Amino acid sequence: MIRIYKSTENGLIQLDDFIPNCWINVVDPTPDEIERLTVEGIPMDFMTYPLDLDERARTEREDDGKMLILIRIPYYQGPKADAPYITIPLGIILTDQYIITVCRWQTDIIREFESGRVRGLSTGKRIRFVLRILLSNASKFLAYLREINRNVEQTEDRLQQSQQNKEVLELLQYQKSLVYFTTALKANELLLERLQRTQLFRMYPDDEDLLEDVITENQQAIEMVNISSNILSSMMDAFASIISNNLNVVMKILASVTILVSLPNLITSFYGMNVELPLQQNPIAWELILGISLFMVGVALFIFIRQRWF
Repeated sequence: MIRIYKSTENGLIQLDDFIPNCWINVVDPTPDEIERLTVEGIPMDFMTYPLDLDERARTEREDDGKMLILIRIPYYQGPKADAPYITIPLGIILTDQYIITVCRWQTDIIREFESGRVRGLSTGKRIRFVLRILLSNASKFLAYLREINRNVEQTEDRLQQSQQNKEVLELLQYQKSLVYFTTALKANELLLERLQRTQLFRMYPDDEDLLEDVITENQQAIEMVNISSNILSSMMDAFASIISNNLNVVMKILASVTILVSLPNLITSFYGMNVELPLQQNPIAWELILGISLFMVGVALFIFIRQRWF
């Protein structure tokens, strides 16, 4: 799917064909759409790299000045996915006439730009446009991290009242998401440092200041995801210890109950034998045997309570 936009005095408008200083948004393009863009001089590799979900963040530049900026952006798959939050590549292609964004799926970041809610957006200022995307990307990481922390807190509250593994598996899913975020943010950090050394992003003071803001936001996201990951890891270790301790308590109680039940059974089994036994002629033999059994159970129970087995 290809959508073409251009900023005007009345906001962002959608076009039917390519014109200079326009923004071309490409989502999961077909072979015909890729060929249409290559006819305009866009390298084929620049179009296919962002469609590979395993591509790392980097920059590439052609001899004619065309530039590809490949970043990792957060993507929400849904609560039933193996990892609710993952990262996917987003390609930003800069030419002397166009700015092109290429992604495998439609994302919240691009959807926000298409809606026109981003103020002061100009498709003609291509470097500023790229920096706004990078800033929005860092902010989206922070927003998703806040959602993860909130969901983890809710899952933690349910886990304290639950005896099942569902909540533990949910925490594991969020831990996977944090690993994806950590890897993507560190890769984006290296990319931003490389862009900061590029003269193209240092031509105007406003652009340079905006790039520093992007780097600051990305560093904040890295610190936040590290804190969240450490807290979640410590939480899972603590719950693993609690579950193990609860299992030991249950097993200890079951062992104690087994011993208490076996004591009367031990005495009565002797009196079940078909041989001469003490008290067998005594009219209160049953009461005496019952009393001895209860006495032994009471002594064992007293010992267990002293040892804090109950």
